[in-house]
Amino acid sequence: MGMTMTQKILAFHAGLDKVVSGQLISAKLDIVLGNDITTPVAVNEFTKAGFDKVFDKDKIAIVLDHFVPNKDIKAAEQSKQCREFACSHCVSHFYDVGKMGIEHALLPEQGVVTAGDCIIGADSHTCTYGALGAFSTGVGSTDMAAGMATGTAWFKVPSAIKFNLSGKLNKNCSGKDVILTIIGMIGVDGALYKSMEFTGDGVSSLSMDDRLCICNMAIEAGAKNGIFPVDEKTIEYLNGRSERKPAIFSADEDAEYEKVIDIDLNKIVPTVACPHLPENTHPASELGDIKIDQVVIGSCTNGRMEDMQAAYNVLKGQKVADGVRCIIIPATMQIYKECVEKGYITAFIDAGAVVSTPTCGPCLGGYMGILAEGERCIATTNRNFVGRMGHVKSEVYLASPLTAAASAITGYITNPKEN
Repeated sequence: MGMTMTQKILAFHAGLDKVVSGQLISAKLDIVLGNDITTPVAVNEFTKAGFDKVFDKDKIAIVLDHFVPNKDIKAAEQSKQCREFACSHCVSHFYDVGKMGIEHALLPEQGVVTAGDCIIGADSHTCTYGALGAFSTGVGSTDMAAGMATGTAWFKVPSAIKFNLSGKLNKNCSGKDVILTIIGMIGVDGALYKSMEFTGDGVSSLSMDDRLCICNMAIEAGAKNGIFPVDEKTIEYLNGRSERKPAIFSADEDAEYEKVIDIDLNKIVPTVACPHLPENTHPASELGDIKIDQVVIGSCTNGRMEDMQAAYNVLKGQKVADGVRCIIIPATMQIYKECVEKGYITAFIDAGAVVSTPTCGPCLGGYMGILAEGERCIATTNRNFVGRMGHVKSEVYLASPLTAAASAITGYITNPKEN
């Protein structure tokens, strides 16, 4: 029996000819990632274990993005600890105020991660980089500490589910609608510790931003990782960007999958995940009586350039509804700059929105958009658990940038028009 794409990458990094699902392996790492919340915990464990140097200063990335610019004294202390560690170990990929971005948008943009990599990150949405044809997964801060010191991590090789994509998305749909639809089908534990492998003729119709969004939310189905094949679009994205030469792995024709699920992209509709789980999905067209108080467009899921363009196309020349707070957060400084150059920021402000420097803030209920009791928010983020964005009696609805922007104008959850 052959190997899946994920299994091939893991076998290569473990120095093995073959691996099978359920096998325990030790694999060499290409990148170890942490942020301003998880890195301090990892640094404490690193020190406690007696380590005094990192395995490779060029293979560690520390991104200050959750509470940066710092929201309070505790956040400032955490960032200070990250800065001191990065400086003392000459960490090459350290991103602070002015050059930072939301980590899972920043690392692909900067070419820090590439096809064929084996990546761990002390953040659950590290699975984003599967869009580039890499194996990437979230770990705890203790594993991050061990990874920084040894350059290795142990894994149980996951089994896989194949998602066979066909057709092409309608103009009012995006990768967010695809992954919300899938999670609605299989549930938040439908791919528990499995690899979600996206294949089929429909892949070529998806942009890189669509793929990054889809892999980002693989963890919301319980998956170990999500992964796309490397095609012409991937190579075009990586060319002139990747720090290392991409390594291309393909699934064997006789690879074993637990199941195959067919997804016709033509049939995808604008989809919203209602409180309080990402699996509680409904077509946006059925939710028009739900009044909202806040809109957030951004995050590691949907803060990329195509997401900003989608919001601009809806909001330009329009006005945010009275009583609605619309918060727009470009995911990196490069995206922010491009939005300025294209006039998007002016259009957002003229519409009545506020635009923030890159931060994860509102997604995790940290700052820049906390909800009060009874308030509702439609957001392009990835989780809508109880209390996720603030008060335990607030509500979060997950949607695409098109749906979120359309809702900002009407003040109710709104099905976006085809442009």
